[in-house]
Amino acid sequence: MIEDLAAIATHATPVLPGDIEAIEAQLGRRPRGLVGIGARCACGAPAVTVTEPRLPDGTPFPTLFYLTLPSVVYGMSRLEAEGCMAELNARLAEDAGLAAGHRAAHADYIERRRLLGDVPEIANVSAGGMPNRVKCLHALAAYSMSVGEGVCPVGDLALRAVAWDPAVCRCGEGSQSAASGAQSAASGGEGGQSVLGRAE
Repeated sequence: MIEDLAAIATHATPVLPGDIEAIEAQLGRRPRGLVGIGARCACGAPAVTVTEPRLPDGTPFPTLFYLTLPSVVYGMSRLEAEGCMAELNARLAEDAGLAAGHRAAHADYIERRRLLGDVPEIANVSAGGMPNRVKCLHALAAYSMSVGEGVCPVGDLALRAVAWDPAVCRCGEGSQSAASGAQSAASGGEGGQSVLGRAE
């Protein structure tokens, strides 16, 4: 167990009373291998968990940052359903800067996870399809939410697409309502241009 969670992620905080119950309500199951909270909603509810790379039953678990906040989970699912991953994979193939950032994010993810211990079975495995593909926006968004903007460019783009704002609580909204802007955003809204614009 690492004492300084900030070494793992800028926005990480310790598990507080009530967090485990809140995560269980979000996921429908008890969290496994919980180390801390990677990011929180503006109201304080857990949004991302930080998970041990080896679960208590011995299973290797590569996903250091796991998205739990229902409104963002739904938003990422909506983007995936509307084909944004295919768009992003095409972007990786043609945008050398974005591809380089995606590879750097992969290496950074592994180094952060190693702070919790080495697990040889997943030594070179990160999450979300890194370093060469986009396979799960949930994992990449959770990464960006935890470490802050500028580390995981694809996660940053996905969060912009669902208008994630850590200063705004959407826990009181239904998942459909909370992510209502994601459908319009993913298809470009009124202008018809994809919101997954060029990475800065």
